[in-house]
Amino acid sequence: MPVQIILRADVDNLGRVGDTVKVKPGFARNFLLPQGLAMVATPANIKQFSLERKKLEAKMDAVRSEARGLGDKVAAAVVELQVRVGEGDKLYGSVTAAMIADSLAAQGIEIDKRRIQLEAPIRALGDYAVPVRLHQDVKVDVTVRVLREGGVFDEEIAAGAGASMAGQAEEAAAEPVVEQAE
Repeated sequence: MPVQIILRADVDNLGRVGDTVKVKPGFARNFLLPQGLAMVATPANIKQFSLERKKLEAKMDAVRSEARGLGDKVAAAVVELQVRVGEGDKLYGSVTAAMIADSLAAQGIEIDKRRIQLEAPIRALGDYAVPVRLHQDVKVDVTVRVLREGGVFDEEIAAGAGASMAGQAEEAAAEPVVEQAE
């Protein structure tokens, strides 16, 4: 039986401050209520929330504007990663969200690696626009430049890499998903 709650903060995939939503009791009891993200929608709590609504909305607006400011820094940043390559300029391993987050941290921009939304690890040299979701309303792209170890950058490779990344995504989408029966 779902529990009706009032959100005290913006929650991804659930709602915004002040929304009254129904969730499973375990989600409310184990996550939303202890984190202070929600309160049970009783008549007394509804009255209390109406009194503190403006304060909570102002707090969320401040968080949103802070995310926008960080988004401007991230959008202006260029992440250059030097990697070892083998024959045919094929990377040993791949570029991951953790590597991008570490490089941004070295530039003074602290971002959790889970906010970096790589569809698939980067496996070729070139320039890539990688989406970073800083807030429910703030999503920016960071430019990731993958270079051969030693810092050599080849414009021809960069031009082909963006197209090959799009091609890889299309190929992955076209492949049928096979589920194993247990």
